[in-house]
Amino acid sequence: MKYKTLDDFNFKGKRVLLRSDLNSPVKKGKVIFNERIIESARTIKELQKKRARVVIIAHQGRKGDRDFTSLKQHSVLLGKFVKVKFVDDILGKKALDAIEELKNGETILLENIRYLDEEMKPEKDNKIVKVLAPHFDIYVNDAFSVSHRAQTSIVSFPSLLPSAIGRLMQHELESLEKIKIKDSLFVLGGKKIEEQLLFLNRKKIISGGTLGQLILISRGHNLGLQNKLLKNEMKYLLRLKKHKKILAPVDYAFLVNGKRKEFSLDEMPVNYEVMDIGRKTMEIYRGEIMKAKSILMKGPVGYCEDKKFRKGTAALLKAVASSRAFSVLGGGHLTTVMRDIGLSQKNFDYVSLSGGAFDEYLAGKKLPGLEVLKMQK
Repeated sequence: MKYKTLDDFNFKGKRVLLRSDLNSPVKKGKVIFNERIIESARTIKELQKKRARVVIIAHQGRKGDRDFTSLKQHSVLLGKFVKVKFVDDILGKKALDAIEELKNGETILLENIRYLDEEMKPEKDNKIVKVLAPHFDIYVNDAFSVSHRAQTSIVSFPSLLPSAIGRLMQHELESLEKIKIKDSLFVLGGKKIEEQLLFLNRKKIISGGTLGQLILISRGHNLGLQNKLLKNEMKYLLRLKKHKKILAPVDYAFLVNGKRKEFSLDEMPVNYEVMDIGRKTMEIYRGEIMKAKSILMKGPVGYCEDKKFRKGTAALLKAVASSRAFSVLGGGHLTTVMRDIGLSQKNFDYVSLSGGAFDEYLAGKKLPGLEVLKMQK
């Protein structure tokens, strides 16, 4: 491990500034309970057992977004696993008094760090750093999913305080290192082609979603209506044309008169929107999955909101779960389908809760939050 972990410090009686990622789905103003809350609680609980005095900083949403809200509800959800007191302040007297009054094994959660404009303007001497840093002995980053962002709570404190990574970040990094090996199989789905393009340098790729469709079009196949629907993505065709070894679908499922109907490539073009991969593709892809030694599956291969069109994603998830390969899932829609078909995180070696950081790390990009932690010796 390139970074110091919780094993490298004696936390008893020490004030610890813990950067967690509690960012959660919000529906009609209500924060939805999710895996990030559960996983973040593990590091908090361990620090409490080690008799640290823990102060959590975290964010929810961005200014201007609908999910930009207080962390008060998050403290209630965290309270199902660990005892945490919410303080509706960050740099004022209320927050500083609460920090000073902490006893061994106690934890407080400060208000949404993104309420402060300085969070998005990282400087060693900005207001957040000037006020908070003198009150702490150790900084712990457990927010891998935000570590691709150069933000104050991520990059400024490690240059001033002894620092470590939390257990959630440690687990993520250890799992992703196993997937970075050359012979890993990448199962790439989803709509966001920019994310999928990050992994084109991988040796073995099974393509679904937008990537699979564009691969086929780049090879001269006319899918019909889908070609028109992808007009904004056609700029990537020349780049994709060079990747002849990427496995692409041989059939697709469409919505025809309210029902699922499958067509092979030979039967296209058709005047319907692609909704899922077909059964023959599922069989071919399953065969590749069962041969792999390590697998990353990222994004659904069909429109999972409709049960008729989550068959492909479900089939591939079941194949990954039943394989002997070391397996990592790229969260989001996959975790929803996973639960719906009776699988759980226990069926996979790791289910990532990180979006952009996950993609950039696997693509070999340097993450600001990790680079600054490397300087710790």
